[in-house]
Amino acid sequence: MKRRTNLLALLGAGIVTVLVIAGFSEAAGSAAPSNQSPPSVSGKAQEGQTLTTSTGTWTNSPTSYSYQWRRCDNNGGSCSTISGATDKTYTLKKVDVDNTIRSRVTAKNADGSNAATSVPTAVVTAAPTPPPTTKDGCPTSGSGTLDIKDVALPARLVVDGQSVTPSVISRSTQDVTVKFHVSACGGRSIQNALVYATAVPFEQFSIPSETPTGADGWATMTMHQDRFFPASARQQLLAVFVRARKSGEPTLGGISTRRLVSFKVNLNG
Repeated sequence: MKRRTNLLALLGAGIVTVLVIAGFSEAAGSAAPSNQSPPSVSGKAQEGQTLTTSTGTWTNSPTSYSYQWRRCDNNGGSCSTISGATDKTYTLKKVDVDNTIRSRVTAKNADGSNAATSVPTAVVTAAPTPPPTTKDGCPTSGSGTLDIKDVALPARLVVDGQSVTPSVISRSTQDVTVKFHVSACGGRSIQNALVYATAVPFEQFSIPSETPTGADGWATMTMHQDRFFPASARQQLLAVFVRARKSGEPTLGGISTRRLVSFKVNLNG
């Protein structure tokens, strides 16, 4: 009888042990993720730069992670959620300057979820100021023809070239074709400058419409003989007033320029 009692006691103890072990096993298999080391943030703390967060280290086999970026004061406190910043990366904005940034990572499995927050970044600095693209009203780089929109005060336009066809104007010349070259910024040809030209005294030749310079910096206009040519019986030169300007600026202001040029006249030809 005693032997039977001992056997029953042993069997009972074994059952209890199995049940305890089974209970521990079940508890271990039904636990939410637990953080072992917090997420860390990499990247330069400067406006315009992109930060990336790690997930950190977790137990209990997380099946997914979600992210939330937070903006904090320069000591890493007083944090607030950044609206819409729920990716693994975050691009720093102007509003972040002089603050620090933290990432919050939430790990999840079938049994629940837990969150962990990174240490703050360094204080975010402003983006560096880009080098100037113009100096004295002219682009600081490039070569060749400039569009007039890229030229501003204190730069000024220059009429630095002219020609006429025919090369010598006679009494019988009915049409005169004049060409003018416009430059600026150290001699670079200017495209789309508006050029105006008129013979002086007036009404020797017609006044053509303002003409834009082309990609080579030249504007070509044709003037027709008018009632007061020649201005005198001994005329040897045809004086022409030329103006080059930028559209939208005052006629005599801005970067405009004016010049008086002359072409040869031979009334005996």
